[in-house]
Amino acid sequence: MQNTIYSAEDEQELMARLWSPAIKDNPLAFVLYTFPWGQPGTPLEHFSGPRKWQREVLQSIADHIRTNKGKVDFDTLRHAVSSGRGIGKSALVSWIVIWMLSTRIGSTTIVSANSESQLRSITWAEITKWLAMSLNSHWFEVSATRVMPAKWLTELVERDLKKGTRYWGVEGRLWSEENPDAYAGVHNFDGVMVIFDEASGIADAIWAVTAGFFTENTPNRFWLAFSNPRRNSGYFYETFHSKRDFWVTKTVDARTVEGTDKQVYQQIIDEYGPDSSQAHVEVYGEFPNAGDDQFISNMVVDDAMKRPQYKDPSAPVVIGVDPARFGADATVIAVRQGRDITRIIRHRGDDTMTVVGHIIEAIEEFKPAMVFIDEGGLGAGVVDRLKEQRYKIKGVNFGWKSSNPAMYGNKRAEIWGKMRDWLKSASIPSDRFLKTDLISPMMKPDSKGAIFLESKKDMKARGVASPDAADAIALTFAYPVASREYNPRTERRVVMERGAIASSWMGS
Repeated sequence: MQNTIYSAEDEQELMARLWSPAIKDNPLAFVLYTFPWGQPGTPLEHFSGPRKWQREVLQSIADHIRTNKGKVDFDTLRHAVSSGRGIGKSALVSWIVIWMLSTRIGSTTIVSANSESQLRSITWAEITKWLAMSLNSHWFEVSATRVMPAKWLTELVERDLKKGTRYWGVEGRLWSEENPDAYAGVHNFDGVMVIFDEASGIADAIWAVTAGFFTENTPNRFWLAFSNPRRNSGYFYETFHSKRDFWVTKTVDARTVEGTDKQVYQQIIDEYGPDSSQAHVEVYGEFPNAGDDQFISNMVVDDAMKRPQYKDPSAPVVIGVDPARFGADATVIAVRQGRDITRIIRHRGDDTMTVVGHIIEAIEEFKPAMVFIDEGGLGAGVVDRLKEQRYKIKGVNFGWKSSNPAMYGNKRAEIWGKMRDWLKSASIPSDRFLKTDLISPMMKPDSKGAIFLESKKDMKARGVASPDAADAIALTFAYPVASREYNPRTERRVVMERGAIASSWMGS
């Protein structure tokens, strides 16, 4: 701890600054003010402040606080960060912990890690290191896995602010998968923060218990999880997948972080290969490839997202629609022109007629050569209504026989196969939800070797979201589509997409 002795006036000024809205409600401002950045003779002498990705996370907390200001029912901030190694996760955890402890008087912070060794020797050691450098280090007392306010501070708060301090502090909490209920018990109207460090290794049962910590309607509810993405299963994985609508997520490639040794990361890529699990986890901050049963690889999707659009005006515009009615799934309308996905439109919570209306709006805007719609479930009514109104659409049943039954067991597997081949030279939006949809389904070959894709029902059973956007894009490959255009002599000619086998207009 710092040995600085503060006068009463200095102490008042320090409290006024740290508890002012400009710092209290802005963790980045707190970090920049509280620690001795650039000061000679300190460990931060050669550092000007947090790294870019750290600033972005701190700013997201400030944005959340600002968004909740004035609300009657406050949101809980859920933020998950997946990253390569060595980027400064533990430092960021320490800053957030110290900010919460210093500015949310009376609040409770719980810090857990994937193991006792990680918690004590890395996470807690980092917290105490940064606390020792903070301007207000003398406010607190540190024990093995606890940080509590000093007695003089609790007496001052209870006397002058009339505020209880019994639950004010930070606790490094161990957990047991066999006894998850022992982890429970945190409720505090002054605020609750839970931080999971190396969260990929924390058991699902602990995540479930932790959700109960945030039942009080207080503006100061924060749940943050940081980890290298070492597992393709578990709750941390699902924060980026089936539970992605409930979490703010961020992926950090270690090569993009200033101040890291880029040669170390390149050595990992060179030694294990650019598409290896080691490269994904240790460098890219991405979950490892699922293995041989993953139908579309991460790298194919990443390359397609980086590729610039081709913008071929001669290619036909084709729309694919994967409809959904209410529930967690979304109706997705995908617009494709040749090798480009030009638009992905999502709608949730609509009835059949509203879905029909959304499709008509897309038809009027994009003037497609053809619209393909999944006619299973809700889609049958959508197809019937659009045909009734004489729109040029075609229903597609995923369970139909494929045109190549020796390779693909049904129509869905066939069009996903065409989409996979197309992705190798295509351009698609950089959309994390779309990426998840494309890489999530597994292959399910039958006894004869024909490929089937994992069903949406089976995906949901293992906690993976329905790949609505990917299904919508795949539908655009259901049948070849011709586009008519005219030459300067007004002679009509037929322009076919690559792989098309017919030049006549396809009826509905």
